[in-house]
Amino acid sequence: MVQGLASEVRARARELGFDKVGIAAVQDLDRVDFYREWLKLGYHGEMAYMAGDPDRRSEPSRILPGARSVICVAKTYFTPPETNEDPRTGRISRYAWGEDYHEVLHSKLTALRDVLESRGARAKVCVDTSAVLEKLWARQAGLGWQGKHTNLLARDLGSWFFLGEILTDAELPSDAPHAKDHCGTCTRCIDLCPTGAIVAPYVLDSRRCISYLTIEHRGPIPRELRPRMGNLIFGCDICQDVCPWNRFAKTTPEAAFFPRSGNVTPSLVELLRLTREGFRERFRGSPIRRAKYAGFLRNVCVALGNSGDPAAIPELERALVHEEPLIRMHAAWALGRLGAPEPLRHRKDGEPDPAVREEIDAALAESRGAGQ
Repeated sequence: MVQGLASEVRARARELGFDKVGIAAVQDLDRVDFYREWLKLGYHGEMAYMAGDPDRRSEPSRILPGARSVICVAKTYFTPPETNEDPRTGRISRYAWGEDYHEVLHSKLTALRDVLESRGARAKVCVDTSAVLEKLWARQAGLGWQGKHTNLLARDLGSWFFLGEILTDAELPSDAPHAKDHCGTCTRCIDLCPTGAIVAPYVLDSRRCISYLTIEHRGPIPRELRPRMGNLIFGCDICQDVCPWNRFAKTTPEAAFFPRSGNVTPSLVELLRLTREGFRERFRGSPIRRAKYAGFLRNVCVALGNSGDPAAIPELERALVHEEPLIRMHAAWALGRLGAPEPLRHRKDGEPDPAVREEIDAALAESRGAGQ
């Protein structure tokens, strides 16, 4: 019966559009000790949810009592790149060009779960936000290996794919783990990371990662990292862009993952004009909502500061009196980078927030250093 159920699950996964499916038996995972050490080093930054009950992440039975198998799936999201080197435009991570993948994957995994439940098995769907060490389980299920950039890699897909899991109490025949690491001597992801976030092969310090800084981090972006962020305003694909295995990436057939209008090379000045309601409307149903309004405009200010575009100064001057202190702080930094001291001097005495005033002072010093 279990062999037939496993075959049925695999066939249904393919029908639902998953590119890979593998099954792992619930057992002790490799590298769990590494995960605990990673947490001790503080590499998770402000992502407190990652440190909460780490045992639960490695023990599926803590999520689904009696769990015996983990069904792991991969679905590609790669769409053809549209390059634009214009620093006046923003760069958004490819995974966020289209619709929110959580909804797409959850719907498909729910349909896959129905196969198990129709045969009397209990099952639980997990998509990214669940407390599951999904890359470790995917490797255990034979889907690929964890590359030096810490993303999962597959020889036939590269790394442009989402992962999802179903925990079940059905004891299904498992696949062989992916035992071989095919990164070899390549260190391109490490060498080309702008902020040095990959501190050693297979070790990511999230606190320096541009994806973390532009999405998960809620406060001011460290000043020393801002110039290295270029025009990245939501996420960062550099470690994947430079990975040789991604020459095997396949264009996804999933229409929901293709870019929404304006999401590939949006005008930074236009984005900075967004109101709170405008942000909600523009990015409704998009992963970009996760950055929150103030965090997203913070990112846009940093990109404008790196743009070298004096035409951005009037919009940054308006942002310097924004209701959100976080936006005012980064607008001040950007004006300093663009060598525009007058708006900063004008605002300084009337600025009520001490942290923003400190940014203005630092920006004025930056502006003087630029020859003003």
